[in-house]
Amino acid sequence: MQTKPPRLAAVVLVSSTACPRTDPPGASPRSTAPPAAPNLVAVPPDAGTAEDIAAVNARIQGVLGEPAKYAQTFASFQRAVAARDAKAVAALVAYPFTANIGGRRVKLPDGAAFVRHYDAIVTPAIAKVITRQRYADLFVNEQGVMFGQGEAWLHGIRKDAANFDVRVIAIQSAN
Repeated sequence: MQTKPPRLAAVVLVSSTACPRTDPPGASPRSTAPPAAPNLVAVPPDAGTAEDIAAVNARIQGVLGEPAKYAQTFASFQRAVAARDAKAVAALVAYPFTANIGGRRVKLPDGAAFVRHYDAIVTPAIAKVITRQRYADLFVNEQGVMFGQGEAWLHGIRKDAANFDVRVIAIQSAN
């Protein structure tokens, strides 16, 4: 019987900025782990090879900007869907949000409305696509970052002229 290798989380550098140690010269380090840095992004296990992840980050940077924001939202979205945490998913959505509920397109004004309709929006089939999506296999274009065959999309939403948040802009059946 074959055993599977242990699943390890990957940490991907999305910036070439160095992160120097903060221990004073001559002091023994507090930890053997590298210091935490804002330019390191944890991606889920089985996210893909470092080269494939770097290629996705390069596409995001070239088309959408700041891959760290996309990687963070990608991971948060996957975790929330896997946990069936309707409030956490709702917090990642851009509003107003249009959803297909009972065969009708319904505009949801806020997170409370999204939570009420969560099971109709994030069906088991859509949840499966979202939770199984590998970061390295994301499709990226000017419309955003696509899960599966279009079951979910992430895109940057402008907060002001210089800043944006990455939000879920669509969750839909690909059929």
